[in-house]
Amino acid sequence: MTIQTEAHKKLNRREFLSWLWGASLVGLFGQAAAAMVQFFKPRQKPGGFGGEVVAGDLEEFEPGTVSYVREGRFFISRLEDGGVLALWQRCTHLGCTVPWREDEGQFHCPCHSSFFNRQGEVTGGPAPRPLDLFPVSLKDGNLVVDTNHPIERQAFEASQVFFPGEVS
Repeated sequence: MTIQTEAHKKLNRREFLSWLWGASLVGLFGQAAAAMVQFFKPRQKPGGFGGEVVAGDLEEFEPGTVSYVREGRFFISRLEDGGVLALWQRCTHLGCTVPWREDEGQFHCPCHSSFFNRQGEVTGGPAPRPLDLFPVSLKDGNLVVDTNHPIERQAFEASQVFFPGEVS
């Protein structure tokens, strides 16, 4: 008669299948978790919102105009003196998209009727502060806007305006 110790015990079929079943479940849930991480991971399109966006050639933006840049979700406001502001399209009241109304000569929030002038200052409505800005620079004759770093402000100041002739 031989006595089997725990170390010499053979693995029977039922134990082997149980172990195999457990390992396949771990693999399945591991793959599902990896897929979920990839699904919810934000994708940043090169040249799109969340990075540096080339708004266009400086000469495309005439002084005294406001132009929308869809890829960056902002407006280029070219002031009469040639200065440039990149204004985020998001209202500072509740985050609605604020369009520029050429017929009114101002930004008009459709949600709660906040009004902003071409510098982004609040001229009416419940918005608590001016539209946020994005930093602007000039590279190879193109306006480049950094949408990864919005600038919250409490009031408009002349120092917020980018002048293309200045080094940034």
